[in-house]
Amino acid sequence: MSEPWTLLKLLRWITSFFREKGIDSSRLDAELLIADVLKLDRVGIYLNYDRPLTATELATIKPLVKRRGQREPLQYLLGHTEFWSLDFKVSPAVLIPRADTEILVEEALAKADETGELLDIGTGSGAVALSFAHEKSHWQVIGLDISPAALEVAAENSRSLKLDSRSRFERGDLAQLPEKAFDLVVSNPPYISETEYPELMPEVRDHEPELALLARENGLDCYRKIAAQAQKILKPGGWLLLEIGYQQQQAVTELLDDAGLTEIYCRQDYASNPRVVAGRRSA
Repeated sequence: MSEPWTLLKLLRWITSFFREKGIDSSRLDAELLIADVLKLDRVGIYLNYDRPLTATELATIKPLVKRRGQREPLQYLLGHTEFWSLDFKVSPAVLIPRADTEILVEEALAKADETGELLDIGTGSGAVALSFAHEKSHWQVIGLDISPAALEVAAENSRSLKLDSRSRFERGDLAQLPEKAFDLVVSNPPYISETEYPELMPEVRDHEPELALLARENGLDCYRKIAAQAQKILKPGGWLLLEIGYQQQQAVTELLDDAGLTEIYCRQDYASNPRVVAGRRSA
């Protein structure tokens, strides 16, 4: 009779399998995958090392392990991820929210008065807009995206976070942003150039939506379109906040300057990389 698969035995096997497939976070990914299937937290895994797994549990975990070994993002396998200490649904229709983008939320919160309206361009899962709305209970937020599938995910996140009374998500194109002016405009637009795209990690290149990643003109196309409309979409005194790639600080700063914005600066992330370029419409 074969030895039963205990939780610890399975954890060690999955970790080894992921490591062989070149996954850097092999142990963490194994823990998170097992925890999600078994409805445990990571502490619960440690407390149940000797627990045998049922045939049903093993049958559920096996295809997920295979897909992760093929470098499908763990967040898509689980169907959700944490951002700003909130739980967001994600799917292959949206870019996976990353911790670095929390810098964009931090800067928006720092600029926010007691009340106002925020526009999030290229909202994806709605993570930035909804995280902001979660902190600012007297603000209204609007998220724009060209992808109907992404808008469905954002709307579902709005409902699950009970923020749907103060948020709405609309289809929109960068080439023609709303005529309405906002107190704050934020965006984490596509900024990967055509030369950079093939070099991305397989999780990103092969699975996340190209529409949310790839931009023409050396990754600057979306910034040019937003900057060209900055005076229209910002109220007097309003701020524009843009997440950038690590080599784009100077180019995006020049675009905002050419657009007539003032008080332009760059905020670094916690790894000391340029992360957000901001500019203000004159009052």
